[in-house]
Amino acid sequence: MSIALIAVLAILSGAVAEGIVLYFLLSMLRESGAVRKNYLGHDIPVGAGIGFPVSVILVFIVYMLFSRYDSSFSTYLIGIIAISFLGFIDDMLGQRDTLGFKGHFGALFQGKLTTGGFKALGGGVVAFFMAFSLVTPGSLGHNLGNIIVNTLIIALFTNTLNLLDLRPGRALKGYLFFLLLIGLMAAGKVNWLLIAPLLGAVLVYLPVDLKARAMMGDAGSNVLGLTLGYCSAIHLPWPYRIGVLIFLIAMHIYTEKFSLTRTIERVPWLRAIDQLGRSNENG
Repeated sequence: MSIALIAVLAILSGAVAEGIVLYFLLSMLRESGAVRKNYLGHDIPVGAGIGFPVSVILVFIVYMLFSRYDSSFSTYLIGIIAISFLGFIDDMLGQRDTLGFKGHFGALFQGKLTTGGFKALGGGVVAFFMAFSLVTPGSLGHNLGNIIVNTLIIALFTNTLNLLDLRPGRALKGYLFFLLLIGLMAAGKVNWLLIAPLLGAVLVYLPVDLKARAMMGDAGSNVLGLTLGYCSAIHLPWPYRIGVLIFLIAMHIYTEKFSLTRTIERVPWLRAIDQLGRSNENG
């Protein structure tokens, strides 16, 4: 069986897994009181993205059954589970009076650890772990630059999708766009079996997000961003990775000073893409 066919089946499996997980998860979140007002003031379940790692694990179990599981997938699994957990803590316990890297690290320097600060620090550790795992044993000195660049790409990409997740469907569209871009920069030479399960889960969850039936929260956006960062680290050559890192740094500097939502609303074609698929009631 060809890799392309297996990848398609993995996308379908990820979609089925996410559909099942989401059916039970949304009810659980509502009944447990895990709801928050969205930007329109509607109370909807938050943290629904915690289902993404579960869906991926279910598909990876199928890989194991058919001897298609690669040991390198374990690093990715650890990463998405850890980063989703950190995001879920912030979704459930986070206060919205402290925002942005400057706010969270400013609070940390004053001796106060916010949930956002904990997520940022933990995310940095996860990013370093994943970047370090890519180094061949005994070659640390020769790969120090790669470790630093890959750590920054994974960490900053994780937060970039968090920055996008302010309107229904925005972060998911961003994920699909950046994933396509990474695939093009890698000339299609990507590990589709790694990417496919989450892609299937995203395609099923997207209508739920667009209709504002739930918020995936940091538990979901962190998984999307970390996946993009890890794919960049393992698939892109050095010049492209440097370009990606420069873009991510510029994005963070810009969003510390200006509102990304206002920027999107001022640019007609960005606004049209942003609103694509939403109902009139959801902006």
